[in-house]
Amino acid sequence: MVISQQGTTHILRDKRILITAGPTWVPIDDVRVISNISTGRTGILLAEEASQKGAKVTLFLGPTCKDYTNRAIKIVRFRFFDELRERLKKELRLFNYDLIIHTAAVSDFGPVRYKKGKIKSGQSLNLKLKPLPKIIKDIKRLASKARLVMFKLESGVSFSTLKQKARAAQIQLDADYVVANTLCPYRAFIIDRTGNTIAVRNRSELAKRLLKIIYPKIKN
Repeated sequence: MVISQQGTTHILRDKRILITAGPTWVPIDDVRVISNISTGRTGILLAEEASQKGAKVTLFLGPTCKDYTNRAIKIVRFRFFDELRERLKKELRLFNYDLIIHTAAVSDFGPVRYKKGKIKSGQSLNLKLKPLPKIIKDIKRLASKARLVMFKLESGVSFSTLKQKARAAQIQLDADYVVANTLCPYRAFIIDRTGNTIAVRNRSELAKRLLKIIYPKIKN
């Protein structure tokens, strides 16, 4: 289906879209955390693009872009893994969404034991980690009627392996779409349920293409 530029202005009018973005922190002690290098830029671009197309957007934004504001977007801030998980579950129990785009770089591991206070510096430290719950499973359980887009980031693998890993994760987690991406250089692939793949060159193109692809699935 070809949509004219004039007709795309508010194609998402009144659609409710929730987007997660940025890193999560997992505390080691009172002052130290486990985190990652996510900037949240992709989620912010998606939120702005969806808002410009008329959607009612809620953006869960992690400890990055601290000065970011947008009056057209409902922004829910979080820092820690547990904050994101609990606030997201509360949001999904209260409101129904047409589309959820889970771009947040959620921590996969946390310390087996949290140290109250501050661990003494200047000495060796053995940190034992445990896997954390998959927040995307909470999303599937609490928002089963919403279309779901998940992200799969890999590093140091071929594009073929990247797409294979993303497709396997998509099937396992029952997502409608998966965005397989690398950071240096940035490259992304949008993959639908049938395995059809569209390559995009940058985050701005990703935001535009992804929402255009998904629009027919949530227009009714």
